Amino acid sequence: MSGYTAPNETTHGGGYKAGGSGRRLQMMRAASLGPNVVTLYSLGEIVARARNAARNDPWAGAAADKSVANGIGTGIQAKPLWGTKDWQARERRLWKRFSKHCDADGVLNFDGIQALIWRECEEAGECFVRLRNRRLSDGLPVPLQLQVIEAEQCPPHFYGTASNGNQIRAGIEFDLIGRRVAYWMYPRHPGDYHAGTDIDATTLRRVPADEVIHVYEPLRAGQLRGIPRSASVLVRMFNLDTMDDAVLERQKIGNLLVGIFEDADNSNEPRDPLADQFTGDGTAPGAVRPEDEGALDVSMEPGSTIDLGGTGRKFNQTKPPDAGSNYPDYLRTGLLAIAARWGVPYEVLTGDLRNVSDRALRLILNEFRRFIEMRQWLMLIPRCLQPIREAYLDRAVLAGALAVPGYDELREDVAETLWVPQGWPYSHPVQDVDADIKAIRGGLDSRSATILRKGEDPEEVAEQQQLDNADADARGLILDTDPRRVARTGSAQSKPAGSTGGEDTESDTGATP
Repeated sequence: MSGYTAPNETTHGGGYKAGGSGRRLQMMRAASLGPNVVTLYSLGEIVARARNAARNDPWAGAAADKSVANGIGTGIQAKPLWGTKDWQARERRLWKRFSKHCDADGVLNFDGIQALIWRECEEAGECFVRLRNRRLSDGLPVPLQLQVIEAEQCPPHFYGTASNGNQIRAGIEFDLIGRRVAYWMYPRHPGDYHAGTDIDATTLRRVPADEVIHVYEPLRAGQLRGIPRSASVLVRMFNLDTMDDAVLERQKIGNLLVGIFEDADNSNEPRDPLADQFTGDGTAPGAVRPEDEGALDVSMEPGSTIDLGGTGRKFNQTKPPDAGSNYPDYLRTGLLAIAARWGVPYEVLTGDLRNVSDRALRLILNEFRRFIEMRQWLMLIPRCLQPIREAYLDRAVLAGALAVPGYDELREDVAETLWVPQGWPYSHPVQDVDADIKAIRGGLDSRSATILRKGEDPEEVAEQQQLDNADADARGLILDTDPRRVARTGSAQSKPAGSTGGEDTESDTGATP
């Protein structure tokens, strides 16, 4: 076309401002890196700094605590779905016994291991769980224990070729079609103290992949190792902590409020007002001792005064600096960024509920809970808890602790499990309970689904209600909480317990049938 000049694609970015490289964007440089380059160059340093922040930065530690408390709480419960009621009852008893003794370190139960795994993923971005097979003679309910291993024990910078020709990338060995077949790990944590033992690359051991559960949240396709959640705010947290220390020192200096008596008419020669401090050793006042030359040892105390000499007197006082009017805003902005990256609301992280209405708080909590549930059901349960459950069932059947004829063919069905996280507390109990009742009565929800959201087993709740009703009937008790006899308004039901017919209505007289 005559007169047409093609735009400079480098400058104009093909029509996208973000792809341009003009004067304003010359400093906006971004390298095109793959998802695993960080494992070779800086992941170890990032993890070390993230752990340091968790140890020393109160906000990083609080964010991890809040995430664990909401993601795990008192534990995610496992409920069997296969088998008869008697078989399920036996399996639940066995699982409960296994949960008490499953920690290879002998410290935690299964719920505590869940909390440790979640915390490791929050702090270091990943962790490993090794399935430790045990002998029948060890006396365990099921010959299996779990060992939680920190990320540093599998070096992310370890790349090479195994003796069998497989490629090792980021400490993980892959076969020719890209399946994980082994993990290369140090026998002990390289950062711990081990008397008389050096931990280096020569001590790496090959652990088969079927004995290891690698728990992490991939953020990019093909990502091999987890990245600490705090990676993008570590620098901000460091700078925020540095400024906080600087403000503290500034306030300490501000505490040194000192009065000064000056010479009003400048009649005397100026002298060192602090020289009188050097007395008591025979040295004349005002003289500088040879050993103190160039370094006066003077202590300024709050409320003290300094006399500058002279015939006249004029009193002044120091004007120490304050914390600065913009410090609270800067602190809040930094905390907002930290909370946003950790996925923990600012209000939950800090407890600062100023100017937050009930409606706004409910929206904030709903978003937080949606984020937590996403991580529970997309990361922890399918990638960690379900594989542990399947390994437990395999060992239990092989050891004869559970009888399942034809287990090889039925394994997928037997391993089907209902995972029940701890329920969320009601934000507004009266309104929330009333909404649940209306949803159930209107057919928009079910009793089982409502009970599951509370973190309870519907079958167990029904059994408890049945036992409570039978006990009340045996004792001749009529309670306001018994809907068989008492309506929601407190009036007696018109139909006796166990009767059939239309919908119950309230008695006109209010008398017990």
